Amino acid sequence: MSAYSKYFIKKFCWYFLTLVIAVSLNFILPRLIDGNPVSIIVSQVSKGMTDSDTIKQVYDTFMKEFGLDKPMWTQFLIYIKNLFTGDLGTSFGLYPKKVTDILATAVPWTVGLQLPAILVGWILGNILGAVAAYKKGVFDKAIFPVALFVNSIPFFTLAIIMLYIFGLTLKWFPLSGGYDFQMIPQLSFEFIGSVIRHHTLPFLSIVLVTIGGQAIGMREMSIYELNSDYVLYSKLLGIRDRTVSRYVFKNAMLPQITGLALSLGTMIGGSLICEIVFSYPGIGTWLFTAIRQLDYPLISGCTLIIAVSVLLANFTLEIIYGIVDPRIKAAQMEDE
Repeated sequence: MSAYSKYFIKKFCWYFLTLVIAVSLNFILPRLIDGNPVSIIVSQVSKGMTDSDTIKQVYDTFMKEFGLDKPMWTQFLIYIKNLFTGDLGTSFGLYPKKVTDILATAVPWTVGLQLPAILVGWILGNILGAVAAYKKGVFDKAIFPVALFVNSIPFFTLAIIMLYIFGLTLKWFPLSGGYDFQMIPQLSFEFIGSVIRHHTLPFLSIVLVTIGGQAIGMREMSIYELNSDYVLYSKLLGIRDRTVSRYVFKNAMLPQITGLALSLGTMIGGSLICEIVFSYPGIGTWLFTAIRQLDYPLISGCTLIIAVSVLLANFTLEIIYGIVDPRIKAAQMEDE
């Protein structure tokens, strides 16, 4: 067996073990929250009822329907068995809607918001950081403090500020939702325009914070590379600054590309609070709704997607690094 095969199997085993633990916690933790979801549902269904026997019968029916009348370990085995068939269960709060149907509608909204925001923020942030490191002077003194300030603002704080100024005060953009509530989703200019208007504020709140973080990282890496021995040696040899700069920023980009790959892999679970602030119909809003309603299957479904996406992103990076990074290759050879 080759060194890389051993490396791959070792990483796979560790990530598989992590996945097993994540799936177990996914099931157990929501059920540790105080409260009984069936009692909440029955209290809503039985409004106006006065017969205690009828209310008890309704309660028992829902307990049996959701499988909550069985022991915890039995529920867990059923949960695992259903996972292998792609069944995440039935939502308590939106009964009889399936969790997979809810998530199928939520994931495109989350990806549609965060994928362009991450890419735009990453590109602009790296350009500003590289220019600040290379130009220095007034340009660096202006960009670095601003980037540091913006990066220190949490997503949800900036989201609330933008919502208050541009939505509530100036009324330039809508306050919540993914599109106007009276519209029916369809492929029309009116509907697309409504989606863009609702998309703008959450998009900008993520982009601005992302730009700040990327600009700081790129600036620091570029300064480190510009002060490296190979740069000084290249200048002594009379190599043109443009050529040296190209290699400097190429090396400085490597950690930034790693950060981008992780951001893309974790975007399903990223900025969930930003979605909640704007009531954007993505994973974050549904997770918040599920927690309020003690909707165990929907909580588990949302957190499972987040956990799997994070693990998959990290595992993919580990495998790529094992192929391209010479230091990891050297470590593989030593282990043989």
